[in-house]
Amino acid sequence: MALVPELVVPQLRGSFGRPYLHAHETASTQRMPSEDAPHGTVALAEHQTEGRGRLDRVWVDEAGAGLALSIVLHPPPPVARWPELTLVAAEAVAGAIGAGATIKDPNDVLLDGRKVAGILAEASGRVVLGIGVNVGSAPWPGAGFVAADRLDLLVDILDRLERGYDRWAATVGP
Repeated sequence: MALVPELVVPQLRGSFGRPYLHAHETASTQRMPSEDAPHGTVALAEHQTEGRGRLDRVWVDEAGAGLALSIVLHPPPPVARWPELTLVAAEAVAGAIGAGATIKDPNDVLLDGRKVAGILAEASGRVVLGIGVNVGSAPWPGAGFVAADRLDLLVDILDRLERGYDRWAATVGP
């Protein structure tokens, strides 16, 4: 089932995902939000053709079998603290996955020792957090996956990320 706006938006618990952009296929969710996209904008694609991870590694996905999304953040200064948002996102993803999920610094989430998720943060006046989660199947040998409903997992990740971001933002500032 495609995670289209009319299915996702009514389930959201906070402000992340408002607005919510959806594509059946895109090169990368990192490129979907406009430059003036507001804080909390979420872009999700059922399939990415040019998904990537840290160090420009390829992020392989299977159409409709995982989560590929990006969240636009407009964090407060100082910019030197913005890299911490990768860990905030990893904690949100690991928390949503549940028991057995661990974080492999700096940007991977493991389940039973196998990579199930990755986070890519890109900053240029704002931060766009890309999150990829293997759901239902492992797209490459040795990878892990989460056995969960994609909608429930998405909603939980966004809720945890928003709360984690708010806690983080409260510690940043002059």
